[in-house]
Amino acid sequence: MSMYGRDPWGGPLEICHDSATDDDRSRNLDLDRGALSRTLDETQQSWLLAGPGDQGRKKKRYVDLGCLVVSRKLFVWTVGTIVAAAVFAGLVAGIAKAIPRHHRPPPPPDDYTVALRKALMFFNAQRSGKLPKHYNVPWRGNSCMKDGLSDPAVRRSLVGGYYDAGDAVKFNFPAAFSMTLLSWSVIEYSAKYEAVGELAHVRDTIKWGADYFLKTFNSTADTIDRVVMQVGSCATSPGSTQPNDHYCWMRPEDIDYPRPVVECNPCSDLAAEMAAALAAASIVFKDNKAYSQKLVHGATTLFKFARDNRGRYSSVGGSDAAKFYNSTSYWDEFVWGGSWMYLATGNSSYLQLVTNPKLAKHAGAFWGGPGYGVFSWDNKLTGAQVLLSRLRLFLSPGYPYEEILRTFHNQTSIIMCSYLPIFNSFNRTKGGLIQLAHDRPQPLQYVVNAAFLASLYSDYLEAADTPGWYCGPHFYPIETLRTFARTQIEYILGKNPLKMSYVVGYGNHYPKHVHHRGASIPKNGVHYGCKGGWKWRDTKKPNPNIIVGAMVAGPDRHDGFKDVRKNYNYTEATLAGNAGLVAALIALSGEGHGVDKNTMFSAVPPMFPSPPPPPAPWKP
Repeated sequence: MSMYGRDPWGGPLEICHDSATDDDRSRNLDLDRGALSRTLDETQQSWLLAGPGDQGRKKKRYVDLGCLVVSRKLFVWTVGTIVAAAVFAGLVAGIAKAIPRHHRPPPPPDDYTVALRKALMFFNAQRSGKLPKHYNVPWRGNSCMKDGLSDPAVRRSLVGGYYDAGDAVKFNFPAAFSMTLLSWSVIEYSAKYEAVGELAHVRDTIKWGADYFLKTFNSTADTIDRVVMQVGSCATSPGSTQPNDHYCWMRPEDIDYPRPVVECNPCSDLAAEMAAALAAASIVFKDNKAYSQKLVHGATTLFKFARDNRGRYSSVGGSDAAKFYNSTSYWDEFVWGGSWMYLATGNSSYLQLVTNPKLAKHAGAFWGGPGYGVFSWDNKLTGAQVLLSRLRLFLSPGYPYEEILRTFHNQTSIIMCSYLPIFNSFNRTKGGLIQLAHDRPQPLQYVVNAAFLASLYSDYLEAADTPGWYCGPHFYPIETLRTFARTQIEYILGKNPLKMSYVVGYGNHYPKHVHHRGASIPKNGVHYGCKGGWKWRDTKKPNPNIIVGAMVAGPDRHDGFKDVRKNYNYTEATLAGNAGLVAALIALSGEGHGVDKNTMFSAVPPMFPSPPPPPAPWKP
């Protein structure tokens, strides 16, 4: 009996289970000649042809790599070479890392960034109340720690906030506008603030103001009946010797006279501006959900109060608002505040309000006038129109808002045209400073606001892939607006006939006699009383303390400037003025342009319903 298998060389292999000897099987083996005719590889031949003396000879070994069979010796040599090369490369890299390198220093900040850092310092110098540990204004200290508590009609803490200017009065109306403007700049240019290392600083500046505003009304309630409008007094009736914040010339830290609190109802303009400040701040602090919601709730309460109790805050008796910060109308605050309320909440009722043609008409959107196009603490219409133009450019809400939004957008284009030198809407000094206040004193606060809006609007157009805009039949590229903004800010920083920088601490030639009590009185341990500080007010010596970053009121219409401490129309700095300066500087700083298109709309729901999901796949 036998079995047949296949010879590995191709022939049949007979396996016999009998008693034949090996010689018999060898003779009877039937070789397959076809198999012998096949070409054998080297290994097979060595197996077949090896003689008795070849058994001790060393055979070559191979490594099967799947798709390739290579000599084991060659394989080991190749792998060893690769490992040695890797070790050598690692050694070289280690030595290279150990060698000290001379890094090229980063490029110096541009002029706008240098000025920006100084301009923000002014807000540090204006802080009231208990100052933080790492405070960087050495000549300031805790001040007015009994505000509100010392007034028997109030009996609650109003410690904190900011002093308005060179005195110690806290006016909520211009302070709220200042915080709104700072928040707007952060929402648009947070990446720029972060790039220059000032984002935390400006956020802290805004929070200091917002926290104080929350103290000035019942921010936990849904309905209120009053709002604090002023802390301190600057009444200067003829012959009066009553100590107050204008009659006395004292460091805020040394104030020992009573500081009255003035509350208001009605005060639609003030409440709507404070609502705008808290609403804008809520977008800045959207990363802190609890705090942001607290700000939104306070803003909602204030705006409801403003709408339910109509009247101008400056008409309230017993206040100094009519003299120093007179509000001409509250309709512009309704448009301005309502716009920020919509952006902070996404509630379409606010958008319906601000796009109501009747409200726009009351706010002066359809007529010119000497103040048209001048953005300030008093008139916010121009700023509101730019803000709502942003909404139209980026979200395009469509019906029923499109008609009035298109009107605001067209009005914004006209205002931007009015800023250009080719038009005669506003006069200019021989040195090139635009006279937005129509020859009124303290012009720089209006100039910086216009520079901010022009630069911002140019960034809006660029983000919307729009190369420019029309002024009548003529087309102007967006760079025209940036050129306007740059020339005005550069005038303020020293490119003017006097070669004077109107920002204290910037450059080598700046005002040395700023109208500011804290800066003009030395911190030498001496308590100068109400009249004791008059000698520091009247001295012709420079201020002993430099109030870094303060933008003074500015030159006159002839480019002239009097560096005299008692002449506040030249040398006084204000919160509102510096807020506009900061906003303009951040818009112009850095090499690139561009705004954050999306953060502003983080609370706004989609304008149009989402399309329905696709139907489920058909199944038989």
